[in-house]
Amino acid sequence: MKKLGLALLLLLTLGILAACGSEDSSSEASAEKKEISIGATSGPYSDMASKAIKPILEDKGYTVKVVEFSDYIQPNLALSKGDLDANLFQHKIYMENFAKEHKIDLSEVISVPTAPMGIYSKKFTSLDKIEDGAAIAIPNDPTNAARAFLILEDAGLITLNPDADPLTVSEKDVENNVKNLQFKPIEAAQLPRAVDSVDLSAVPGNFALAAKMNLLDALQLENMPDQYRNRVVIDSKNDDTQLAKDLKEAVESAQFEKVIDEQFKGFGKPEWMENR
Repeated sequence: MKKLGLALLLLLTLGILAACGSEDSSSEASAEKKEISIGATSGPYSDMASKAIKPILEDKGYTVKVVEFSDYIQPNLALSKGDLDANLFQHKIYMENFAKEHKIDLSEVISVPTAPMGIYSKKFTSLDKIEDGAAIAIPNDPTNAARAFLILEDAGLITLNPDADPLTVSEKDVENNVKNLQFKPIEAAQLPRAVDSVDLSAVPGNFALAAKMNLLDALQLENMPDQYRNRVVIDSKNDDTQLAKDLKEAVESAQFEKVIDEQFKGFGKPEWMENR
């Protein structure tokens, strides 16, 4: 009986120690999840992560490190490897194409205010002063070129085939070129410089800001489709985590929008933010 009692006591003690060890491990895992890294491209989106998202998450008990990237490849690869917990730099179309090409699973948490493409000029001070036959530099990649044509249509400078897909429209879809604009496709990163050498230039917002251009100086800013607004993105395996919920709450907060209104002037807000 004494041996049986000692055996039971030993088992009970081991069980308690195991439970304590399990509890400690669980606590450590929980603590690790509170230390997170958010990747963003250097410039406005790393600023947005640092100034508008990080403080809110820190109020929720997180320790947040914002990691800056100079390219559009590494932030997603780092996310898929677990080196990042979230990133902020890409729109929906890019995210989906990248995930398919690299065979990784990415999910958007929520869209954020995004710097719009704009039509800029040092020659003309308004749309109605644009001269017949003016040359306009546009992005040479199909996605951004489509955005440029949509801005020109919104500005009343062209009309497009109503049956064309807005996400893929091109010069061949132009039905009426009101000012006989001459389209000059060039690499998107060169469009800010093109303002000095051509009559007009359609400059994506990220490149405009990198070149220290004022978004509000544009003759026309993009009425951006939501597919082109940047997203907070996570690895799909983390869709149901508390972090995903907290990231969404942070961007939906009044504190986040206040920072956007004060420090990110000219950024187009997503539909969910405009309609609430």
